[in-house]
Amino acid sequence: MKNPLHREITIDEIETFQKEGVICLRNFFNKEWVHRIQDLVEEDIAHPSGMVKSIDAEDSTGFFFGDTFVSHHLEGFRDAVFNSPAPLIAASLMKANKVNLLFDQILVKEPDTSTPTAWHQDYTYWPVAGEQVSTLWLALDPVTYDSGAVEYVRGSHRWNQKYLAISFDPSQTYEEELPEVPDIENNRSDYDIVSFELEPGDCTIHHGLLLHGAQPNKLKNVRRRAYIQRWTGHDVTYNPRPNLQKMLRDPLIPAGGPLDSDLFPVVWAR
Repeated sequence: MKNPLHREITIDEIETFQKEGVICLRNFFNKEWVHRIQDLVEEDIAHPSGMVKSIDAEDSTGFFFGDTFVSHHLEGFRDAVFNSPAPLIAASLMKANKVNLLFDQILVKEPDTSTPTAWHQDYTYWPVAGEQVSTLWLALDPVTYDSGAVEYVRGSHRWNQKYLAISFDPSQTYEEELPEVPDIENNRSDYDIVSFELEPGDCTIHHGLLLHGAQPNKLKNVRRRAYIQRWTGHDVTYNPRPNLQKMLRDPLIPAGGPLDSDLFPVVWAR
């Protein structure tokens, strides 16, 4: 794969990601990538995959749309996985010798969408074990606190604590023997919360154990479209457990084995 980065990730950026669990990178996706992915999002909304689900809370306003494994649904998203700056960004920040795509996803909060994104960790939803797990969140619209910017509890990936996954699907509950996520929203002053205002083409990358959530989209005329990729590194193995987030299909790999498969492809390797 050719190097699509307009500049290298710096040592300071890598250290910030490792220490704080999240970093914002500006303008790593050019206008061409942004426009292509915007078009793909609209195509997916019009013709979603079988993994689509509404994430709207009961009695909510607006529309909170999500679809997963979209690179298995639309070829253009596969191009964004293999040929965009994303895999090299993830590999650099995680200090990984290879990266696998766990899955990619779109999340759209239309104007005046009242559903927040509950505080949660990504890691406990997924069949993975290992340290090198991260999420890249690419802004496709201007993002502010009022339009639903993601907020992060800085450093929480280093608490050595996994929390029970919170269901975003009324038909599903999670039952692992883990403590519930702390009530961060009602005790915000107790936590080191950070968020980033973004322009299209900016992205954040956060560790899979970092606690994060997002406010509703309170604006009447601004969409909040995001394209998200979930990345793993060379130390991650397959850890299937009952009652996890639904995967597209069984990857047909043994527990404890590497993720390398058609479902979780190796996208970059040193």
